[in-house]
Amino acid sequence: MSRTVRPTRRSLVRLLALSAMSAALFAAPARAADPHRLVLLISDDDPAKMRSVLDIAANVSRHYASQGAEVEIVVVAFAGGLDMLLADRSPVRDRMVNFVKAMPNVSFRACGNTLDGVTAREGRTPPLLPDVEIVPTGVAAIMDYAENRWVVVRP
Repeated sequence: MSRTVRPTRRSLVRLLALSAMSAALFAAPARAADPHRLVLLISDDDPAKMRSVLDIAANVSRHYASQGAEVEIVVVAFAGGLDMLLADRSPVRDRMVNFVKAMPNVSFRACGNTLDGVTAREGRTPPLLPDVEIVPTGVAAIMDYAENRWVVVRP
């Protein structure tokens, strides 16, 4: 006569706990290697907000560096905020030039739609600051970042 052995509640709980601990141990290194990701958006032609975006980027970068962690930061400018990235009128131009050199983990994106509008109004394409990348649509770029688990902040 064969006997069926039924697990006890205690053995099932132990098995579940052991499984959960194993999963956590194997998953933790993969998560720790992923950098933190932050998108800062600027849509206002307000020098104080532009300075705030740069302050936040610097503070977040220093915070994670002090913990030995990586952080990627992208600043997306559209509408009136595009002025932050324009070489001929940025109220934070000098700081931006130094910022790009000092913080390689921070990058800047200009909205192509906004740039097209400025070009149409002024009859010329205004020059961008060095190392600024153009994205077709600033808000869509922000949405893409958010959908890929980037944290989006509007100062």
